Amino acid sequence: MIIQGKYKTGVYVGEKIEEKGDRTLIKVLAVLKHPLQGDLHQGFDTNVPLFHERNALAQYEKTWVPTATVQAYHEEIPGYKESLRSALDEEMEKMKARNDAFGNEALKSLEKLETRYKFD
Repeated sequence: MIIQGKYKTGVYVGEKIEEKGDRTLIKVLAVLKHPLQGDLHQGFDTNVPLFHERNALAQYEKTWVPTATVQAYHEEIPGYKESLRSALDEEMEKMKARNDAFGNEALKSLEKLETRYKFD
């Protein structure tokens, strides 16, 4: 069964492997929303000890997602690289549009991740 689910602040399409109580194990096939950057416990503050850099889950990575966030996915499954590129671009545009210190710091983190993702 193909589902979509949230892992931390990212949203992924994946193959449902197993369900245990309030958790569902998925194998990641595509990225719908790139994870947020920064210290999420401090709101959108940049004056924090560590501004977290969060990469998207890798293709075929298995992870447990909260079952409450799981829903059936009926659309065509995009290719992993294409979906990652699209999700990253969308998050970068959101951070540019913020036009504030948090957006600038998050954009720097996303640009570092972009080089590590090795888009061809």
